[in-house]
Amino acid sequence: MIKKSKMHKRLACTHGAMLALSAAMPIGTAVAQTAAAPTAAPQLETVTVTAQRRKENIREVPVSVTLLRDEKLDVMVSGGQDIRVLAGKVPSLNVESSNGRTFPRFYIRGYGNTDFSTFASQPVSLIYDDVVQENPILKGYPIFDLAGVEVLRGPQGTLFGRNTPAGVVKFESEKPKLTKIEGYYNVSLASHMTANFDGAVNVPLNKEWAMRVSTLRQHRDNYVDNSFTGRKDALDGYNEHAERVQFLYAPNGKFNALFNVHQRTTTGSSRLFNANLIKKGTNDIVDGFDAGQSFTNGQNFQYLSSNGGSVRLSWDLDGVKLYSITGYEAVGKYLSRGDIDGGVFKNIQPNANPTPFDVESAGGISGVKQYTQEFRAESKNAGPLNWQTGLYYFNEDANGYKDSFNSTSGAQLDHLVSHQKNTAWGTFASVNYAINDAFTVRGGLRYTADKKEFNTVEAVNVVQIGPKGVSESKHKVNWDLSGSYKLNKDVNVYARIATGFRAPSIAAANKNTPITVADAETILSYEAGIKADLMNRRARVSFSVYDFDVKNQQLTVVGGNSNVTRLINAAKTKGRGAELDLEGFVTPSLKMSIGGSYNFTKIDDASLTVLKCNGCTITDPINAAGLVQINGNPLPQAPKWIVNGTARYSIPLADGEMFVFTDWAYRSKINLFLYEAVEYSAKPLLEGGLRVGYTWQSGKYEVAAYGRNITNTRRVTGAIDFNNLTGFLNEPRIWGVQFKGNF
Repeated sequence: MIKKSKMHKRLACTHGAMLALSAAMPIGTAVAQTAAAPTAAPQLETVTVTAQRRKENIREVPVSVTLLRDEKLDVMVSGGQDIRVLAGKVPSLNVESSNGRTFPRFYIRGYGNTDFSTFASQPVSLIYDDVVQENPILKGYPIFDLAGVEVLRGPQGTLFGRNTPAGVVKFESEKPKLTKIEGYYNVSLASHMTANFDGAVNVPLNKEWAMRVSTLRQHRDNYVDNSFTGRKDALDGYNEHAERVQFLYAPNGKFNALFNVHQRTTTGSSRLFNANLIKKGTNDIVDGFDAGQSFTNGQNFQYLSSNGGSVRLSWDLDGVKLYSITGYEAVGKYLSRGDIDGGVFKNIQPNANPTPFDVESAGGISGVKQYTQEFRAESKNAGPLNWQTGLYYFNEDANGYKDSFNSTSGAQLDHLVSHQKNTAWGTFASVNYAINDAFTVRGGLRYTADKKEFNTVEAVNVVQIGPKGVSESKHKVNWDLSGSYKLNKDVNVYARIATGFRAPSIAAANKNTPITVADAETILSYEAGIKADLMNRRARVSFSVYDFDVKNQQLTVVGGNSNVTRLINAAKTKGRGAELDLEGFVTPSLKMSIGGSYNFTKIDDASLTVLKCNGCTITDPINAAGLVQINGNPLPQAPKWIVNGTARYSIPLADGEMFVFTDWAYRSKINLFLYEAVEYSAKPLLEGGLRVGYTWQSGKYEVAAYGRNITNTRRVTGAIDFNNLTGFLNEPRIWGVQFKGNF
């Protein structure tokens, strides 16, 4: 029996409907004619999500949530892209990194954290196979062999882990099955010798055990020349490999156990920082800039190895279902070193300093160990009342360091090693009550206690002000309340009030700068929306509006006049906006989707000031002390508008199907820092992808040509602000070919 992946099953089903429909259509239509009898128009599949820790129809979940899966997800990563590819692909989501393929930072509804330190915390939680990935270095695990990615917007502090005031990005791997041997393989080759292979095989071992092995290999040649050293093809390549092995034990219908072990290893260039990339007095890329060249007199590399495992157990005890989720994640080693001043100056900007700069830095992790344990019970009542309750424990032990070097001489200037111990536990409960067939209310409570102990282990040529260690602890009760009402069998409306909490954060000392602490932040969020299946499920729409206030938001001050990082709190931050998801069949051969969001954010703290950038054009007020007043500014990396869309057109041909698929994502301009400056207001970014291919034997095989960032749009996506208008760019255009098979 032929094995088909979930994506190809869906395509094959749609293909069959198209063939049958074409028989009843008049001559002159774009679809081939046959003599088959007419059948029903194609319908969208029912989508289930676990946004409330149960499988539910997405229409009935009182949360703004988007699910990425199947072809949409597969197309995004076809060219070897890392997790940053998710940026802008769903409403209100942005992802960026100043460390290349490692250490991603997530933002939902404009709410995130630009902190790049080893011990940074984020208000967006990433959860992979039910295990929270707390340290940012864990959040970049590659995308392969996934059942789907859920993006849950707004506070999720009742049911999910810890530190989720902005939302959750939830990854779920494909699971082993007891049915039969099956799997897939996927090979692609693209520009810059970008090669990608991923695949999986599912093997039933006996009637009770099954195994699934998944693997990923990615490579890109160095394609950027270093014109300072004269080396060709010296920078911006990578090698990535990751594996995941899962075992399922299901002896009966009452108990199952899922065991998961995984690892990741990546090497290559870190971020390429380009000196004088931004034209002074504008936010344009400087005239004459060549993205294929760098002028770097320092070293540029990174490597990372991480591994982990989990055990998920479940017991079905008739009226109650019990769960145990045990997780372990570890970083063996991590080092990212880059010439953060952008390298040696290239004389293409008038009146700029033509001398080399000597600022080079490295950040590393000598070890991170994270243990998590969750016990959860949920009811299975046939009546109107159902509930969930559980306990959660988190333990992290992290050691990190940062170094600086003189790029010209290569001499190490300083070395700082820090250690953080973080423990947290929580207890939670959630209740659903169906008042009648149409109206359901839900409420939840969670108590969290969080403690961090931080200390400087070693300081070489670093004069540290203040204590060498600090300890912070907080506890908090969070709650949410929502109601969902069925206007009819196809339309639901909902409203939700929710709170969230992020524990205090601690930043390591810098030269002449003490350890800094940001107090705990809290959020109160209001949300309402409508979700509907339209035209006999030929289309689906979701629309939501929201408003939130964050108290004591933790903000990261980076750069300014020197290369330092410190934490501050804003008394209040405000946000409001709207989100739309719409998809459906325009014709039996044409399926389209469009999504979008409006996200307004504002810092509301008249007393808050930061250091100004060096050599840029500040547009904010500057006080008598020379500090920039940031009251009223939007949050950094928070685009006001995000719009995305896809379209797929297919034509039956022989025993298969020709198709064209295109996807586009737009985000409006963003502030790169807390202050506003002409040079550091990054321009709007529009990126598009195109895929043309042929699939045959009911989706068993597929061959395609594709392009990513097909317009070759280059935009500044981040910067270093303490000298010489240094910035870095989005990914370049690539063209490639791909072959997939299923067995």
